[in-house]
Amino acid sequence: MYHRMKFDMTHFGHAVKRARERKGMSREKLAEILDLAPRYVMYVETRGQHLSLQKLYEVASLFSISVDQFFFPDTCAGKSTRRRQLDSLLDGMNDYELQIITGTAEAIQAARES
Repeated sequence: MYHRMKFDMTHFGHAVKRARERKGMSREKLAEILDLAPRYVMYVETRGQHLSLQKLYEVASLFSISVDQFFFPDTCAGKSTRRRQLDSLLDGMNDYELQIITGTAEAIQAARES
C-alpha cells in the first residue's frame, strides 16, 4: 500500500525569506513579481504555505534556491542553496574581487588544515 506523505514547506519558506532579505527585496515586491498577494507570500515564508509547481519554480530560479535539499534531505546530491547563492554572487564579481575571495577561501582552508 502506498503511503501518501504531506510535504512540509516550512524550511523552503524560511530559505525564501532569507534569500529575499539578502537581496534587499520587500515582500511586496516579491509578491508583485510572482503575481501573488503579499499576505500569501508571508504565509509561504512563515507558515510553509504550499506554492503551485510553477510558482515554486519561479521562486527557486529567482533566488537560486536548490529544492533538492528540501525534497531529498537524505540524498541531497548537487549544490545546496547556500552554494548556489554563492555561485550567483561570484558570477557578478570582477577578477580583482574574485582574487580577494580566492585568497580568503585559501586562508580558511589552510587554517582548517593546521
